[in-house]
Amino acid sequence: MSQNPIIIALDVETAAEARALVHQIGDSCRFYKVGLELFSASGPELVRELLEGGNRIFLDLKMYDIGETVKRAVRQVGKLGVDFLTVHAVPQVMRAAVEGASGTSLKILGVTVLTSFDQADLEAMGHHSTVAELVSLRVGQALACGVQGVVCSPQEVAEVRRATGPDFQLVTPGVRSAGAAAGDQKRVATPAAAMRDGASFLVIGRQVTRAHDPAGEVRRILSELSFDSVL
Repeated sequence: MSQNPIIIALDVETAAEARALVHQIGDSCRFYKVGLELFSASGPELVRELLEGGNRIFLDLKMYDIGETVKRAVRQVGKLGVDFLTVHAVPQVMRAAVEGASGTSLKILGVTVLTSFDQADLEAMGHHSTVAELVSLRVGQALACGVQGVVCSPQEVAEVRRATGPDFQLVTPGVRSAGAAAGDQKRVATPAAAMRDGASFLVIGRQVTRAHDPAGEVRRILSELSFDSVL
């Protein structure tokens, strides 16, 4: 393994809480996910601060709007210098995001099916396909639209990797060490299983952020992966 694959989810309410976690984790991990809650509270200013501190950022906003709005919003995100931005894996949305990111280093990730959804949730939404079938459809559309990767659960990552080849970015939430609480995730697996099946990056939140020793918990997970160095 050539790089630390862990992205820590900063699913907290305030910039102060985020700074405290980043300080506690230190050099154990330098890649963080900023989602809707924290971005709504602290905005681009915190993102710039984290980047200036030598961290990489996965901006998980799951954009979903008309094409022109998505394109213009993504163009603004591209100015920040973050690594990844999520949009829903809908063709019109993905094409607009790719256009908005043109000329920047920003990589667009299409969100396939949320890891909090299971088959019953899809049926309640009117989908007649299985989770795996819907993920497969959206991965094919993502490839056709030119995004650089997708977000998928560890339960689908092996099949997605076979479909996409080795260079596509597969970012995998719903990852928990054996014995860790699943929380609101329904389609989960261990870090080692997700990496074995082809994940590029693992998004891990509460197992680390609610640990007594967050940096120690990161190191413990890395030891499960036979990896002991930062990015």
